[in-house]
Amino acid sequence: MVLLGSTGSIGVNTLIIAKRYNIVIEALVAGNNIDLLNEQIKEHQPKVVAIANEEDKAKVNHPNVLCGAQGILELIEMCESDTIVNALVGYTGLAPTLKATSLGKRVALANKESLVVAGEFIDMSLITPIDSEHFGLWYLMNERPISKLYITASGGAFRDWELSKMKDATFSDALKHPNWSMGNKITIDSATMTNKLFELLEAKWLFDTSNIDAVIEKKSIIHALAEFTDGSTTAHFAGVDMKLPIAFALRGEVEEAILPPTDLLSIGALEFLPIEAERYPIWNIKEHILKHPHLGVVINAANEEAIQAFQEEKCSFFGMSEMVLDAYQKFETVKASNISEIIQIDEDVRAYVNAR
Repeated sequence: MVLLGSTGSIGVNTLIIAKRYNIVIEALVAGNNIDLLNEQIKEHQPKVVAIANEEDKAKVNHPNVLCGAQGILELIEMCESDTIVNALVGYTGLAPTLKATSLGKRVALANKESLVVAGEFIDMSLITPIDSEHFGLWYLMNERPISKLYITASGGAFRDWELSKMKDATFSDALKHPNWSMGNKITIDSATMTNKLFELLEAKWLFDTSNIDAVIEKKSIIHALAEFTDGSTTAHFAGVDMKLPIAFALRGEVEEAILPPTDLLSIGALEFLPIEAERYPIWNIKEHILKHPHLGVVINAANEEAIQAFQEEKCSFFGMSEMVLDAYQKFETVKASNISEIIQIDEDVRAYVNAR
């Protein structure tokens, strides 16, 4: 297989699963963590690697190193592997998904932005999500008739903060997630609930339904629920560990223990809470975006620029949502008819947000 984003949390866990099942790593793609990449090269002996920046090339302990966005696309084209694991973060992951699917390769997808931005133009038959929520939904549905799907949210770093305090929250405050440790972007998106909005859009494309919602479940033990037409509801319990969806994505079926069983007595009480727009302003557009999923490109572009502004202390925590919602209203009438127009809309939205 080919692994894009090998030094991130998903990438590291993917290599653990690959080693467990003796899956050959044909290629690795990483960003700036060259030290970890070199350790992975030593252990997995890929034929080719790609990194983000040309200036880091000499630091990589490999004779065949490609660089930049174009290097990733060249790597995908030259590799023989039928499986591409895309664990890149953000809009950067879209072009590799499009390249891989255009070649008929199967994509185990952790890059949610690919579907958020361009789900309409991606062959879903080639996509297997590496995401605990969508894996949970798939696991539960089992071809039975569904009336509604639910995914859960942790609530993010500020779920228990007083609203009056949140306006003064800093970038470092937003990174203090109560349940897990992952990269900066997904942790910030969890705090604003943008991550969950993205996952609703992913589910819309993956399962061809807009009848989906999200609720807060603070312990992150239940990842998804399926409400069936017979009136019953089933929940998917699992630990906060991505190895299970990764194993299914790589193997198709798993019949041995990947995670320890859920200890129900240690969990204690479970509580479900609504996602309130007062605390998570992005939730104001939930219903609209599910009816107009092509506007995901607008949300994603504005959100990436807003996060950068928040990190650079150019806006407040709530200022991020204000920037995204303003751009969403400004570009509400756009609709791409091809990937070239997706790229243009992305550029226009970023320019608009940065000119505010």
